Amino acid sequence: MRLRAPFAIVVGAVALRLAVGVGFANYDTLYSLAWGQQLARGQTPSYKIPLAPTPHPLLEVLGLILSPLGAAATIAIVVALAYLALAALGYLAYWLGANWFSWPAGLAGAALILSRYEVLSYGARAYADIPYVVLMLAALSLETRRRRAGWPVIALLDLAGLLRPEAWLFAGAYWLYLWPGCTPRERARLAALVALAPVLWALSDLLVTGNPLWSLTNTRSTAKQLHRATGLLNLPYYGARRLGEVLGPDGLVAAALGAVLALWLTRARALLGAAAVAVAAVALALVAGSGLPIQDRYVFLIAALGAVFGGAGLFGWRSLAPGHPRRRLWQAGSIVIVVAIVASIFWQIPRFNKTFSSTKAPDQSLGAQQRIAGDLIALVSSHKIATSCGPISVPYATPVPLLALYLHTSPANIVVSAVSRGTYVVAANAAVYRQYLLDPKDPERHGGVPKAFRQTAGNRSWHVYSSCS
Repeated sequence: MRLRAPFAIVVGAVALRLAVGVGFANYDTLYSLAWGQQLARGQTPSYKIPLAPTPHPLLEVLGLILSPLGAAATIAIVVALAYLALAALGYLAYWLGANWFSWPAGLAGAALILSRYEVLSYGARAYADIPYVVLMLAALSLETRRRRAGWPVIALLDLAGLLRPEAWLFAGAYWLYLWPGCTPRERARLAALVALAPVLWALSDLLVTGNPLWSLTNTRSTAKQLHRATGLLNLPYYGARRLGEVLGPDGLVAAALGAVLALWLTRARALLGAAAVAVAAVALALVAGSGLPIQDRYVFLIAALGAVFGGAGLFGWRSLAPGHPRRRLWQAGSIVIVVAIVASIFWQIPRFNKTFSSTKAPDQSLGAQQRIAGDLIALVSSHKIATSCGPISVPYATPVPLLALYLHTSPANIVVSAVSRGTYVVAANAAVYRQYLLDPKDPERHGGVPKAFRQTAGNRSWHVYSSCS
């Protein structure tokens, strides 16, 4: 029985990897791994780089631990962990749905969340947001299994809080929930545990940059530079839009109907999930109000809980007695959800083909991005790109952390600007340039290759020019 969950997660991870067909580390995760590699060399992580992402302390620790294995093995392990996280997300959605409502509701909730385009896309690229949601759902599962579980729940929230700061609010809210049944000494101990994640994050920022709020201020700056939507005034529109993008029309219908029916007819079963959605919504408001961007991956936790309620919308009626007067009404609601799911299939298929199929849209797929990154790594492996010649100039920020990781150097040695000597790496054609671009608002800044540089290497994705004099 104890091996059921690990077995299901491992099998699910393998099945998802085969189904999606692609897996690599994204820009943010690569930076965390490169910073962890710097820590392993006794260097201070290079946070103060243009367009550097928000640090994630837990990922940096992972990069530190994996650094002796080399860049290739590190990325392979991180991608494997990413798929395990995706499978764990599905399993926990199932477990919560089954324990709150019924086992078919759990299966439906897992199917809903694992069939979402954005969830699979971000999971295949090893974003930290999927493991964050997994840790949050694991904390909810622990509390579901044993109410007022106490410090183990906060410990899981602490781990989540080293990936995303929204977990800090959950930990604080849970501490207040535990307050009535605790002694003053227990409250103090739990308060110290609640404070652990934000204190560690601030201490990390302070030691690296001298500013304990570096993650906040730098993310604000990057959001402004890339003209991303922020602020409470933008939250109602962009927050709803992002949730709709993640869940899709059918997921929104399922989540809304399921939440209404569950709270109306099985309130005691649905209260914990509803409370978690409420805290997650407040956390999103705090993120937006702090000047941070309102992005689709920031609503993944709400979407995952929405998927659990969507499963309840489909099969939660099974938790009602056969003679319950509202059972048929709930079944009618489930038919509406089925119609919405069937209708959305025709809307979803082109998106999946565009992203996950290398044959339907070869220049717009994740497979193309992985191929471009692989071609860049091949030039490093053949020593055509090296730091021995001087700084390396790239056309935009995307290649910086990948090159830093494989070259075992600081990201500060890969620049998005002109250099008088060293190496220029440029995209081989416009399609490669467009496909590998981090953000459309991040223009080319190194101004082209000077005449003094001669081409020394190249492949289907990249050309390399050098001047070592």
